[in-house]
Amino acid sequence: MDRTIRVWDMETGKALGVPLQGHSSSVSSAAISSDRKRIVSGSRDNTIRVWDAETGEAVGAPLQGHTNTVQSVTISLDGKRILSGSYDTTIRAWDVETGEELGVPLRGHTGEVSSVVISSNGKHIVSGSSDSTIRVWDAKSGEALGAPLRGHTDQVLSVVISPDAKYIVSGSGDRTIRRWVVESGKELGAPLRGHTNIIISVAISPDGTHIVSGSMDTTIRVWDAASGETFGAPLRGHTGGVYSVVISQKGNPPSLVSKILARQLL
Repeated sequence: MDRTIRVWDMETGKALGVPLQGHSSSVSSAAISSDRKRIVSGSRDNTIRVWDAETGEAVGAPLQGHTNTVQSVTISLDGKRILSGSYDTTIRAWDVETGEELGVPLRGHTGEVSSVVISSNGKHIVSGSSDSTIRVWDAKSGEALGAPLRGHTDQVLSVVISPDAKYIVSGSGDRTIRRWVVESGKELGAPLRGHTNIIISVAISPDGTHIVSGSMDTTIRVWDAASGETFGAPLRGHTGGVYSVVISQKGNPPSLVSKILARQLL
């Protein structure tokens, strides 16, 4: 693991510019702002870094506060806030431009925070944890909304919120995908089953109609978001666990991009 972040041209597959260097340990998560001006990275060195996406230069000092690996980072749609989830069991919010921490850490999980996302309307933060639960938070006040969402029987490794901000999709070490209503916390339908090993990553298509999952069983599966039915056979080709799946915002239909065990951003 070379502790760097790299930016790639999706059309040519070529690296753009030089690697972004500064973390003192491996990089566990990265995100780019919707305006493509800022890149944010989280690391096993317990810090978050903000980068100028055009120049590759670090913007300000590392963001410090977490006391363990920063496993997940995301940027709000308006580009103003960073959310970070850590193995120290907390979620923290930061100002993108100043690097200042916003409010107090969100506490409630009893295990490592594996995944954190913020809704497109900026109202809700959702987190998944090794304590097997999902939590929904008020993004403005930092208060937990309702009880933890329970149903998974193993660690929750990935959570995403639908583009319309109405439902949550979670992937777990119990090999299932579950769907939840953001406002009520109720589970939608039955768990999605088919993977034969832990599910590491889930994504939702830009139109909200499809769910994509990546698993340690080396396959990718595509599901109907409403019915929970799988589309065709699993997508095979990887020889290691599928650690990240992303659905492109462009194209009709949207294209699927997947990364395997050795993440290229590490």
